[in-house]
Order: sequence, then structure tokens, then C-alpha cells
Amino acid sequence: MIKQYLQVTKPGIIFGNLISVIGGFLLASKGSINYALFLTALVGVSLVVASGCVFNNVIDRDIDKKMERTRNRVLVKGLISAKVSLAYATVLGIAGFALLYVGANPLAMWLAVMGFVVYVGVYSLYMKRNSVYGTLIGSLSGAAPPVIGYCAVTNEFDAGALILLAIFSLWQMPHSYAIAIFRFKDYQAANIPVLPVVKGISVAKNHITLYILAFMIATVMLSLGGYAGYKYLAVAAAVSVWWLGMALSGYKTADDKVWARKLFVFSIVVVTALSVMMSVDFMAPASKDLLTYVW
Repeated sequence: MIKQYLQVTKPGIIFGNLISVIGGFLLASKGSINYALFLTALVGVSLVVASGCVFNNVIDRDIDKKMERTRNRVLVKGLISAKVSLAYATVLGIAGFALLYVGANPLAMWLAVMGFVVYVGVYSLYMKRNSVYGTLIGSLSGAAPPVIGYCAVTNEFDAGALILLAIFSLWQMPHSYAIAIFRFKDYQAANIPVLPVVKGISVAKNHITLYILAFMIATVMLSLGGYAGYKYLAVAAAVSVWWLGMALSGYKTADDKVWARKLFVFSIVVVTALSVMMSVDFMAPASKDLLTYVW
């Protein structure tokens, strides 16, 4: 029974978000780590993400039945009732928001609220089923965790927080479109209007390439803005160029499904590498003055 309650929170998604929370938190900490605050941010964000995932499972149980990837989920099989799941999700969410408010700061909590509302209220309840732009809206909630980690330390939404929001929002797009391409039949069966299904895979490939180019510019801004150092910049440039090369290879691939899966897997390598490098190669606060020069 405990396993089912854990599964419905989507542990893989929680873990992925924690990597980016750590990146944002340590970038802002600049080597001076408040471990109590660090733990609070990690647990608080984990609880909020878990809550959002449970709500998403309840909302999506009708379309999950139609998709091969999701037809064995806990709620689809009726192992936990929707009513119990809603109560469980509510408790997780309240606990997460309260922990961020008390243990971090109100800004961190409100950023979590924003991400939660976008994911559950805007994306899951409406955009996912009704608009090709659902992925774009959903990307904002996916970018919230690193910004929460960052603002838990700084207690202000500055240029660094904005750059993080841009980096992680832009990263979500090729990542999500790659999933939609190699899971094309699933999305088609569930009638979910993702870009590859609505506009075609060739259009999605163009979008993937453009988003990776925009992502590359955003990652560079973290160094030009004086928030991260040159080691971060070198790694960010290397993985971004490699990712772009993989995207471009999609124009001449014989198997879109295999190509998209590889692109998806590498997107996880990209975001992990960035999170690690911004954690260890941060810049001293004084160098932020460079941002004025850059702009």
C-alpha cells in the first residue's frame, strides 16, 4: 500500500526537480551553505511537486487509460480512490507550502504556488487537453523548482532568478517534444493536442532546433550576467552544442522514434550537467555589476 502512495507522487519527476532545486540553491549560496535552509527547500519543493503529481494523476485518469505508457498507473487500476488521492494531494501541498513559508521565505512559497497553479490549474485541467500551447504553459511550472531554490537563499527575484526561469523553461520544450515524438501513438490515442500530433513531426523538429538555440543563449547569460563562472560556461556550451547537433541530425534520420528517444535522454544529461556546474562554479556577488554592461 505504501508503494502505491509513493508511485502516485511520481518519484522520478520529484527526483529530477530536486536536481534543479540544488543547482539554483547552490548557485545563490555562493559557497556559504545554510544546511537547514537547504533541507527545507528540498523537502518543501518535494512535497509541492508530489502534490501536483497526485492531482495530475487524478485529473488524467481518463486519458491515462488510453495510453500504453500510463495505463497501469495506480489510479487507472483503481488501487487508490480518487477521493483519497485528492485528500492526500491536498495534505502534501499544504505541508509543502507551509514549510517553504516558515522555513525559507514567503517569496519561495509564492513561487511554488505559481508553479503549482500553472501545472495543476492551467496545464492539467485545461491546456493539456485543449491547446497545442499546453507544453509551453507547462514549461513555466517545470522551471519553478530551480528558481525556488535560488530565491530561498536570496529572498528576491533578481536577474539571476529570471535567467534560471528562462533556461529551465526553454529546456522543457525540446525535452517534452522529444517525448511526444517517440510516444506519438500514445498522444494520438488519448487525443492530446501536442505539437507533433497537431502540426506534424517535421514542424516539431523545427521548433526543437529553435528552442535549443534560445536555450543556448539563456545558458550563456548566467555567465555574462556574473552569476556563474567560465567552467560552467564551457560545460554549458559543450552540452548545448552537442544537443543542437543531435537535434539537427533529426532532419536526416531514418527513424524518428529512435532519434527522439536519444534526444530526450540527452536532454536529461544537459539539465543535470548545468545543475551540477552552476552548483560548483558560481561567481562572487561583486561580479554582478557586469550585468549592467552586458545589457
